[in-house]
Amino acid sequence: MKTWGIYILAALGFVIYGAATDVDRDSTGAIVGGGTVDAFNMRVGDCFDDSDSYNEEISSVPGVPCSDPHDNEAFAVFDLTIADYPGHDEMGVLAFDACMAQFEGFVGRDYESSSLEITTMYPTQGSWAEADREVVCAVYNMEADKLLGSAQGSGL
Repeated sequence: MKTWGIYILAALGFVIYGAATDVDRDSTGAIVGGGTVDAFNMRVGDCFDDSDSYNEEISSVPGVPCSDPHDNEAFAVFDLTIADYPGHDEMGVLAFDACMAQFEGFVGRDYESSSLEITTMYPTQGSWAEADREVVCAVYNMEADKLLGSAQGSGL
C-alpha cells in the first residue's frame, strides 16, 4: 500500500510542477506570464525565447509575454496534409516554404525587404510516426536583437 502512496505523490508532484512552470495566459490566450510552452500547444502570437538545449526534437520553449524582450514570435501554426514523411532536409524546405507564404500577411512586409527572418519547428521522422504533422513558423530579428512587442502588422 505504501508503494501506491509514493506513486500518487510522484504524480501529484509532476502535476504541480507542470502547473507551476506552464505559461500564464489571459482570457484571449495571450501569454501574460513567463514559463514553458509545450511545442504542441504553440499559438499564433506566442512569443518565446531560444531554448538552451536545441536539438533535433524540441518539446517545449520558454514562453514570455510579447511586451517583454523576446527572441521569437510564432506567426503561423498548421498541420501538414502530405501523406508520407519526405525526409529531414525536404521537410525543412517544405516547412520553410509554407511559412514564407504566410510571412507577409502577418508582418505586413514582404520577406525579402524585411529585417525579420523565419525559423520553423516541424516534425521529425520519429514524431511523424507518432502522428505529429504540426509546423510552427516564427520570426526573429536577423541582427540577433531581441524583439519587443508583437511583429504582427509591424512592417519590420
